[in-house]
Amino acid sequence: MTVTEDRSTAPTSVALTAVPGIADPAPLGLAAFALTTFLLSAFNAGWMTKASGLAWLGFAFAYGGLGQLLAGMWEFRNRNVFGATAFASYGGFWLGLFVYFQVVGSKLVTRPLTVPLFNHDVAWILLAFAIFNTYMLIWSTQVNLAVFTVFLTLELTEIILFIGNFAGSSGTVKFGGYVGVVTAAAAWYASAAGVANGMGGRLTVPVGRPLLAPRA
Repeated sequence: MTVTEDRSTAPTSVALTAVPGIADPAPLGLAAFALTTFLLSAFNAGWMTKASGLAWLGFAFAYGGLGQLLAGMWEFRNRNVFGATAFASYGGFWLGLFVYFQVVGSKLVTRPLTVPLFNHDVAWILLAFAIFNTYMLIWSTQVNLAVFTVFLTLELTEIILFIGNFAGSSGTVKFGGYVGVVTAAAAWYASAAGVANGMGGRLTVPVGRPLLAPRA
């Protein structure tokens, strides 16, 4: 899978200097997103009964955060506005979640009276990113089916989780964890396809056609 766009044209009034290409950063960004999403979603789903449940926290900073942010910057270098916006934004999401939990959230979850405040904070964050993800979901119809699936399942995950956190419903949050695991699997698939197809070898992985064909 590659998060690519048609970059064959440029404004005629701007002189562009030829620059050497770089490897597609999308597989890295997708892998970073997938792993961090999986860890947090497994916790939300209630699977980490014999663990602290905080394994996602370090990876939110180092992999989901910095890894995606770097992928986003490289996508800017590739003049891929969709990939740059998606990876840099969700890199910022994980970094922001890490900072919020360390500075504010960790204090709120230790006291029963302030747990609802934590839940509502998380709900507002997820609501904001669901709004952002809505238009990215629409634009993903022009990339390929694999990328569209990632954004579709992510949209569902964010909606379910912000509803569950606003309502204080552990069952709804648990269901959101299950959908989040599906989102991680979709992102891992797209990442694996990007690595395989980017190598140009004999093994390729299908990503499907765009739902909306590009303009002729």
